[in-house]
Amino acid sequence: YGGMGLDFSYNIAVAEELGNIRCGGIPMAIGVQAGMATPALTRFGSHELKKQFLVPTIAGDFVACLGISEAGAGSDVANIKTTAVRKGDEYVINGGKMWITSGTQADWMCLLANTSEGPPHQNKSLICLPMNLPGIHVARKIDKLGMRSSDTAQIFFEDVRVPCKNLIGEEGKGFTYQMLQFQEERLWGVATALTPLETVIQETIDYTRQREVFGQPVLHNQTVHFRLAELATELELLRSLLHRAVALHVEGNDVTKFASMAKLKAGRLAREVTDSCLQFWGGMGFTSEVLVSRLYRDLRLLSVGGGTDETMLSIICKYMEILPRK
Repeated sequence: YGGMGLDFSYNIAVAEELGNIRCGGIPMAIGVQAGMATPALTRFGSHELKKQFLVPTIAGDFVACLGISEAGAGSDVANIKTTAVRKGDEYVINGGKMWITSGTQADWMCLLANTSEGPPHQNKSLICLPMNLPGIHVARKIDKLGMRSSDTAQIFFEDVRVPCKNLIGEEGKGFTYQMLQFQEERLWGVATALTPLETVIQETIDYTRQREVFGQPVLHNQTVHFRLAELATELELLRSLLHRAVALHVEGNDVTKFASMAKLKAGRLAREVTDSCLQFWGGMGFTSEVLVSRLYRDLRLLSVGGGTDETMLSIICKYMEILPRK
C-alpha cells in the first residue's frame, strides 16, 4: 500500500530522529499519521478501505486524525457517547470529539463510536470517516499551553451518514482494536521525547558552563553537575526500556505493561528534566528565546495525552495483578 514493508522498530527509529525538530507539535502530527490513526486500518481494514484511505495517508496526500476522546471521556475510552447507528447500508453518526490533533485540517478521521447498546467494551467500532461529509462541524481550534504549532480541534457530528463499508474490521471490536493501536501510539510518544530531552540536557550543560554566578560557572556547582548527570542516567534507562518493549512488540508479544511503564516514565522524566534544566537557565529559561522553555510547555502533554499517568499506573497494576479482584 505504498509503505516500505519494514517492522515497527523502524517507526521508532524515525520517531527518535524526529526529536531533532525543535518543537513537539510537528513530531506529534507525523505520529498521528504513522502510529495513531492508521495501525488499526493497516491490520484489520479491507483492501478497499486501505486503497481509499491508507495509500494517500502514507503518501502524505491525506491528513489523518484520530477521533477517540470526548469532553466527558478522555482516558476513559469505554465511556464515549458518540453513536453510529446502522440504517440500511449506512451508519448515521451523532455526538462529538474533543482534543483532536490535526482536526481542523484532516481529510479523514479514524472514529471510535458506539454501534450497539451492548457492554461498553463490546459495542464500539472503528470507522473511516471522511471529514468533508455534511453534518461534520469543526467547532473551534483549541488554544493550548504547548504544542502550539499543532492544530487541536473540537468537532461535532449531526446525522453524518457514512457507508457501512467504511467499518474497520468487525463491528463491536473497536475497543479492542483501539487498545492495540494505543500501544504503538504510546511507544511512539516515548521515542519522540528521547532526543529533545537529550538535547536540552546538553544545551543546559553548555549554557551553565559559560554562565558565571558569584565568580564561577554555574556548572561548577556540584548540585548542578550531579543533577545533570542523574537526569542523563534516567534518560538512558528510559531508552533501554523503550527498546526492550519495541523488540518484544516486533516479536509479536503483548507489550501493554512495558509500553505503559515507558509512557509513565517518559511523561514524568520530561517534566523533571525540563523543570530542572529551566531552573539552571535562571531568568533566561523563563523567556521564549530558548528551547528549554518551549519543551517545558510542549512535553508536559506526555503525562496527559494518549492516557494519563494515572491510567498508565492502573494498567501496570492490572498486569501485575496487585489490584483487588472483583
